[in-house]
Amino acid sequence: MKIYHLLLFTTFVFLSCASQKQDAFAKPKTYLALGDSYTIGESVAENERWPVQLVEKFNSDQISFQSPKIIAKTGWRTDELLEAIENELRDEKYDLVSVLIGVNNQYQGKEMAQFEREFEQVLRKAIEHSKKGAKGVFVVSIPDYGVTPFAKNADSDKIAKEISTYNAISEKTAEKYEVDYYFITDISQKAASDHSLLAEDDLHPSGKMYELWIERFYDTVKAKLK
Repeated sequence: MKIYHLLLFTTFVFLSCASQKQDAFAKPKTYLALGDSYTIGESVAENERWPVQLVEKFNSDQISFQSPKIIAKTGWRTDELLEAIENELRDEKYDLVSVLIGVNNQYQGKEMAQFEREFEQVLRKAIEHSKKGAKGVFVVSIPDYGVTPFAKNADSDKIAKEISTYNAISEKTAEKYEVDYYFITDISQKAASDHSLLAEDDLHPSGKMYELWIERFYDTVKAKLK
């Protein structure tokens, strides 16, 4: 009987060690971030970009991730993001995919119908490049830049109203495809009274604001990886 228990214990230890070794050498997960200046982190250091902060938080939680693949550029509209996706991606699939786009459609006064049509195309591309389909994708709402010093001579109420309409379109589209939607616009509006939430250009979020975004949706995004 003692020999049996010894063998059982030895087997348990061996399997535990094997499992730990497997976890240690597990292939890092991959993340694709699609967007515009808010995703590329205009006017902040690379390590302050929210996709980079998100990956760093995963890694600190022992969830191994490669550096994010970011397809984003300051000034991009939905049509320009679509073109970039077509040019930069082939058949790659990612463990996680995020979408944040639309502020430049609003800023440039493009038609809502165009945004609605193209945003849906972007979302379908995101799902196509997700290993888990819609379950591996999430959408982040458009921040309200109307509260920033950059927009001090603009009609802030008009900006807020239009961004709210754009966000309603993206949320409705996300729901249609059963994609999670995370609302951070209210966080961006805190910059009206707290300028530490803004980058040096007085327009884009600071690393501190991006950190607040991640705090809001980290747990639910983490659950997608199970």
